[in-house]
Amino acid sequence: MGQIAKSLVFRAQTSGRPILVIASGANRVNEWRVGVLLKEVLEKAEAALVRQATGFAIGGVPPVGHPQPLPTYIDQDLMQYPHIWAAAGTPSAVFQLTPTDLVRITSGTVVKVT
Repeated sequence: MGQIAKSLVFRAQTSGRPILVIASGANRVNEWRVGVLLKEVLEKAEAALVRQATGFAIGGVPPVGHPQPLPTYIDQDLMQYPHIWAAAGTPSAVFQLTPTDLVRITSGTVVKVT
């Protein structure tokens, strides 16, 4: 469960911009903690914003391949695994990669998200 890299889109309340948080499947994102980093309150994004920002529906959002790069924060707990699994565009498709590759391909910032 911990090796699953779930891509969750949040909305920054003031600016309205989408924020991607890639969390370990074992963790629940603490929206307040990530919001402090952004200096904005975070809220869960509506399905329409997720689709607009990523090109994918909730449940199958991959960490890359979006129309525009998103500010991305990666759960530090994913870094402990030799390999992780991320959604590949549908709820039933995944791909394997290393945590280091995830950071590189997303230009994400590794943070504590719980």
